[in-house]
Amino acid sequence: MNRLSSFVRAYSTVQPGLRPGITKGFIGAIGNTPLIRLNRLSEETGSDILAKAEFMNPGGSVKDRAALFVVKDAEEKGLIKAGGTVVEGTAGNTGIGLAHVCRAKGYKCVIYMPNTQSQEKIDLLRMLGAEVHPVPAVAFDNPENYNHQAKRHAESLDNAVWTNQFDNIANRRAHIETTGPEIWTQTEGRLDGFTCATGTGGTFAGTSRYLKTQDSNIKAYIADPPGSVLHSYIQSGGKSFDRAGGSITEGIGQGRITDNVAPDVEIVDGSFCVPDEESIAMLYRLLDEEGIYVGASSALNVVAATKLAKELGPGKRVATILADGAYRYQSRLFSRTWLESKKLDGAIPEHLQKYIVLP
Repeated sequence: MNRLSSFVRAYSTVQPGLRPGITKGFIGAIGNTPLIRLNRLSEETGSDILAKAEFMNPGGSVKDRAALFVVKDAEEKGLIKAGGTVVEGTAGNTGIGLAHVCRAKGYKCVIYMPNTQSQEKIDLLRMLGAEVHPVPAVAFDNPENYNHQAKRHAESLDNAVWTNQFDNIANRRAHIETTGPEIWTQTEGRLDGFTCATGTGGTFAGTSRYLKTQDSNIKAYIADPPGSVLHSYIQSGGKSFDRAGGSITEGIGQGRITDNVAPDVEIVDGSFCVPDEESIAMLYRLLDEEGIYVGASSALNVVAATKLAKELGPGKRVATILADGAYRYQSRLFSRTWLESKKLDGAIPEHLQKYIVLP
């Protein structure tokens, strides 16, 4: 009995992610995700590449954090009461987080999303009880953009709120109060760089802001897919909004500076534009070398982290975000037909082709 008690105490001591006692429901389980050292990439670069395992949130993505905070913000402002409706425009993961949070809090959930998103996301939202409206993908300045449709829908209902994740800075606040402090604690205050992609910008801006308040020498770099303006904007010092190209990644990239990003533009140290070919190759590498099964945006983040590590030089520590798991995209990312249609099958090294298991 004494040996068992000693083992339990020792195990608890070396497992910083373990929560003492009982977690109160879904909401209590959000956050405190592990920070994983990616061993092979760390050895290659001579620096520690550290990845925040946000796919281990109870709703499966980093967006659980934003979902909780935008709902809490609406409650604190008296914008929604018991039995009300939460409406959001989302590429999927924030909607999934909101659907979970709404179930836990007793709200209805309505989601507008581009019809270009994976069927897995749409199906999961509906299984979680959300009312889903897939609509044509059009630019933000078009009144039929999914965000504008979500806003109009909320305005047409009583006791309803449009949570407005792109410009609601409660999203950014989630990462100032949780993600940033967790990374700082997990690295024991020894960190040289942070990078991740932006969709709403909440994760990048909030995490970077917190980390830089702790150590202003930490470098904050935006990771951007083709078709987004942010890399061009940062590289040109705010003079260019070039958005040439397009990307297979979902939920990241942007055609404007959102209110979540705007307060922190001045703390951005640089940016990387990551081609889809590099993201898809890294996705397969992570599966093969680390046993980590993540989506394309997570793989893009890891590519950017390795680039930043090489830029900073050996002996550094660089953190990034594993935003979600690949199971939300598997019918595409592991389909030979789909990969060939995007001309990405050739980007996957021959020894990794065995993971393309779907026709």
